[in-house]
Amino acid sequence: MTVDLAQFKRRDRALSMRAAARRSVIWIVLSLLFNLLVWKFRGPEKGLEFLTAYLIEYSLSVDNIFVFVLIFSYFSVPPIAQHRALVWGILGALVMRGIVIWCGIALVQRFNFILYFFGIFLLVSAFRMFFGKTSPRDFGESWVMRLCRRIFPITSEFHGEHFKARVDGRWMLTPLALALIVIDIMDLIFAVDSIPAVFAITRDPFIVYTSNVCAILGLRSLYFLLANLIDRFIYLKTGLALVLAFVGIKMIVADFVHLPNGLSLAVIVLILAVTISISMIVTKKTVAIEGPK
Repeated sequence: MTVDLAQFKRRDRALSMRAAARRSVIWIVLSLLFNLLVWKFRGPEKGLEFLTAYLIEYSLSVDNIFVFVLIFSYFSVPPIAQHRALVWGILGALVMRGIVIWCGIALVQRFNFILYFFGIFLLVSAFRMFFGKTSPRDFGESWVMRLCRRIFPITSEFHGEHFKARVDGRWMLTPLALALIVIDIMDLIFAVDSIPAVFAITRDPFIVYTSNVCAILGLRSLYFLLANLIDRFIYLKTGLALVLAFVGIKMIVADFVHLPNGLSLAVIVLILAVTISISMIVTKKTVAIEGPK
């Protein structure tokens, strides 16, 4: 991440789709190489657990991108500044998710029955994702923004890629800092869905956290790759809802019916492949009529 951030500082333009595609491939390859190390040193079962958990986290992170697009649009963040906000947002997410995972595993180890509540929660989340309507969000009126305005002085103008600026002799937060705060809060909210989903696959803290890390590290490149293609994934939310529902059911029936992780991986891959393929096929005619943006 340090190399990536240092390299980006020398760029005078936003990340192109081609560059984002290359970086996304690099992060996926690095994650799969790490998966091979887990497979070699921890055994095939742990390797399969990591791969399944990584796929769940990576696919659910696409849902984050829908919201990141709305956040950057709401705060009118320039494309060149979006990368820095995402990098620091991801660093914050790594810390917060680590805390959530530690607390979650401690709860599961102490109160095993809480897995049933996690399963029910995932089913409710799947239902809301499947039937819920996407409505415009007013991020500026959220409790987080109201609290920030009450505590910190905030400038209405961007100052390059800086999160703070000195205006009239005093330090003030910029709109980019507000966007960063909202990104971290929203990621924490999404983690409430995704982390319990991984508990259905494994309760090994090492596997849970490293699969989260690998999925999150590739998120910013994935954002620049998919931000302009979001409108084409019209059935992806349906696919993610089905994944959450499947994982929730697996968690609830785990004590009565054993579903091998290999089968779980196959079901998740099938759901995502079908919904993404149908989305691209259905929207292909629309793109052809409207032409490239």
